[in-house]
Amino acid sequence: SHVANHDKGKVADSLDKASEEQDDVDSLRIDTEGDNSVATTDKDAFRMNQRETEAHQVKLQHLCRICGGSFKADPYKRSHPVHGPVDNVMQAVLRKKEKRATSWPELLAKVFKIDVRGDIDTIHPTNFCHNCWHFIQKKFSNVPCKVYFPRKGPVEWHPHSSNCEVCGTLSRGVKRKLQALNPQVNKKLRIMARRARQIRPVRTPKQVNSKSLMKKIVNCNKIHLSTKNFAVDYPADFVKAVSCQICEHILADPVETTCKHLFCRVCILKCLKVMGSYCPACLYPCFPTDLVSPVKSFLSILNNLPLRCPVKECDEEISLEKYCHHLSSHKDVKDKEGYVHINKGGRPRQHLLSLTRRAQKHR
Repeated sequence: SHVANHDKGKVADSLDKASEEQDDVDSLRIDTEGDNSVATTDKDAFRMNQRETEAHQVKLQHLCRICGGSFKADPYKRSHPVHGPVDNVMQAVLRKKEKRATSWPELLAKVFKIDVRGDIDTIHPTNFCHNCWHFIQKKFSNVPCKVYFPRKGPVEWHPHSSNCEVCGTLSRGVKRKLQALNPQVNKKLRIMARRARQIRPVRTPKQVNSKSLMKKIVNCNKIHLSTKNFAVDYPADFVKAVSCQICEHILADPVETTCKHLFCRVCILKCLKVMGSYCPACLYPCFPTDLVSPVKSFLSILNNLPLRCPVKECDEEISLEKYCHHLSSHKDVKDKEGYVHINKGGRPRQHLLSLTRRAQKHR
């Protein structure tokens, strides 16, 4: 009986060990299945993210890099590569303005103030729309037009995320956020709309008086040269082309408006401040930010125009750009003969040009 009890104890111990081993095997199997399920889930999530990223990149190819508009909005589906060479039409426009550019990144940086050279294909579109191309063309051709940039600034692009605007966008392009209008731009739009409704009146005596009023406002007789100082009797139309349309003196630091009229920088800035934000010549809306320097060939012609030295004993012909330097070379002369004393730095005093005109009267 003692032996039978001992055998029964051994059998019970072996059964307990077997059950424990089975539990370990079951728990190991469960852990393995759990790890496999987690790995499968991660792999599925990775594949899903990869598919979403690829779909996001495909959708980017249908959007404009600059304004975010959809190419589907253009009936001709026109687009231009952001990193490609500048086309022949734009090259012709740049040649007329005596400017050079071989690639679009250079032009986009000048017009929209953005650097596209560091773009990433999975984040940024690789093309821009024809409306933005037209905006660049009109910007460099400096011609009044109805083309407008539909945003306050270029779109900021971000990597794909759960609340991605690109993937949830409509066919019209990336949805625009509501932004307050720039007061300067808002004022310009109001002025342009008001001027468009008005019929340009025929020149009247009232406008002639306003021109004389502008001359009083600028009051630049002492700092700008008269067209009578030219050494050659040029045709009236040529003289008008190289003279300011406000003060009618020879252009000094000339600037060009959007409507292609030329003024002295000092004169136009004073008139815009006092008379309002429009061109004094044609009443087209004009702001200080619209003023640009004329092309280099025109400036070269202007600076090389010959002027007669007003000093009685000199009577020499000098180019416009060397005029003040030439007058400063006449030192230690009498005031009654129309001369002026030069300071130690070699620069003429402020009343130099007024004494120049006085010297002409003595001749």
